Amino acid sequence: MLAAPLLIEHANGWVRKLTANDWLARAAELTQVAARTMARQGHVIVCGYGRSGQNLTRLLEREDIAYLALDADPQRVREAADGTSVIYGDASRRETLVSAGLSKARSVVITFADTPTALKILHNVAQLRPGLPVIVRTRDDAELDKLLAAGATEVVPEVLEGSLMLAAHSLLVLGVPLNRVLKRIRTVREERYGLFRGFFHGASDLSDTADDLQPRLHTVLLNERAHAIGRSLGELEVGRWVEVTGVRRPGARSVLPGPDWRFEPGDAVVLLGRPANLARAEQRFLGGD
Repeated sequence: MLAAPLLIEHANGWVRKLTANDWLARAAELTQVAARTMARQGHVIVCGYGRSGQNLTRLLEREDIAYLALDADPQRVREAADGTSVIYGDASRRETLVSAGLSKARSVVITFADTPTALKILHNVAQLRPGLPVIVRTRDDAELDKLLAAGATEVVPEVLEGSLMLAAHSLLVLGVPLNRVLKRIRTVREERYGLFRGFFHGASDLSDTADDLQPRLHTVLLNERAHAIGRSLGELEVGRWVEVTGVRRPGARSVLPGPDWRFEPGDAVVLLGRPANLARAEQRFLGGD
């Protein structure tokens, strides 16, 4: 309490000094970034120089593709000790991207799995360089559609890519020809990982608030008393809540039903959606409400 008058009296001066120091630090950062990009043309702006960013830049170097890596961790930048291609900077800031030569860049790659920050970068790129290719890394497919809608050219969900590589190696070991395996991989990617979207959850899967927003698969078994029996998929109108990814009948392979598909007793209907919507759709199939 005794110090309060002193603090109040000098507060404005201290705030101005701290603000000035922050502004000078920001100005120095931007100047450093701009100095490194002055002579660059057609380079790749790599946002984040963690393990994924470093692996990417190694391949870019092998292909003689110029790049500039931005990272907000000063220790990592010091460790890199590159001096030309890895510099300190916050890629989510509009002015940093401008200083990094966005107007002359060939593409932008966001190598860290942080959706809010990625959305900021996408917004800035869309404002400054509409149409510039932006590749975004994410952990899974929970935010895939949101990132694509925000302007991402490609979204790479690491969990799905890991599953894809595991499947590809397994197919090769099982004797599937390499050209067919590569075709499968290409098709899955071209279809935006549609084949891999969602998975059946079990008791061992951890659940949290974010997980409740992620689409998952759920199977509904239809008995003789189910509301869906004899009705078409179009009549049930469950498309507003979930996606029907397949129907398995006893003794037959799973098929992708169209709007005219009519359900029979014993059908196992596989749904894709968020938990709350899955519950509503299941009730529709079984009880009609």
